[in-house]
Amino acid sequence: MRETGKYSWGNYLKSDCDISDNNGRITGKQNYFSGYINLKKEGGKVMFIDYLTIMLINLVAGLFLLAYYVYRGIDDPDQRRWAPGFAITGIIGLATGLHMVLTWPLPGPFNIAFGETELLFGVLFLAASLALALNWSLFSVSIYALFAGFVAIEVGVRIVNKGLTQEPLIAGIGFIITGLTGVFLAPVLYWLKGRPYRIIFAVLVIAAALIWAFIGYGAYWSHFDTFAKWVPATLKAAAAAK
Repeated sequence: MRETGKYSWGNYLKSDCDISDNNGRITGKQNYFSGYINLKKEGGKVMFIDYLTIMLINLVAGLFLLAYYVYRGIDDPDQRRWAPGFAITGIIGLATGLHMVLTWPLPGPFNIAFGETELLFGVLFLAASLALALNWSLFSVSIYALFAGFVAIEVGVRIVNKGLTQEPLIAGIGFIITGLTGVFLAPVLYWLKGRPYRIIFAVLVIAAALIWAFIGYGAYWSHFDTFAKWVPATLKAAAAAK
């Protein structure tokens, strides 16, 4: 759940951030990964919708798939067998990223950092799955990945610069390395075709995947505690009616 029009988000430094109202008065503290916002004004907690966990693990799966494809799948005579994995990753990335971009369920810039990059990631994987299924060239997809990669790199730099998330340095490096894979995708696919280049690229992709796995699986673990007492609005209404 979110409060709209009543509170503005600001000062996203480290994991605990000040929450101010429209007049600039501090009304509470927010811990991003907890999923809760502690409001001094109302003396309670407001929960925001947080499905970042599935977005992160989808990213992990997609990156591992990309690493293996570059390492072994580029020369595979049956390119179509790679399409389903890319499609699954793309569908989840597109659905969650688009929803986050349109609804902004998370505090402030996290919707930009995670929502927009996940949307770009999902569209790229969907396009790649279509190209693989129809035996099309991946060249135009890799060109799009170049610009999406620059976005991820910039997001990573800003996360470190602003101290966002509980682990700004780790998250920032994750974005930067992921962005570098997008930047170097076209060269590895079409110009740097030697085996050593593919191995280096695959290692880079796996490094990014491991960072997101560390963050994503850790978030899954903590969310079981964070959201343990959450009750849907329908059940609250039913209980109140009794």
